[in-house]
Amino acid sequence: MSGDVFKALSDPTRREILRLLRDGDLTAGAIAERFSISKPSISHHLAILKQAGLVTAERRGQEIVYSLDATLFEELIAYFLDLVGDRTGHGDAT
Repeated sequence: MSGDVFKALSDPTRREILRLLRDGDLTAGAIAERFSISKPSISHHLAILKQAGLVTAERRGQEIVYSLDATLFEELIAYFLDLVGDRTGHGDAT
């Protein structure tokens, strides 16, 4: 698990962006409308989320549409379940 993922998840704005994308794909502009920070700041947050592999970006005409990357979230869930399992003695002790 990359440290980029945990860095990305450490910021409350980025966690809120992920919550918004949980309900469906959004353009960068639609995401920015939900926050009282500058569009360049939102772009920076989106770049960090993309670099961490938490979101994907697809250009559609003039817009970039962001989506959650479900694959990485499945890996994160498995990672945390392993942590809990190891802590309670029920996980795979590799």
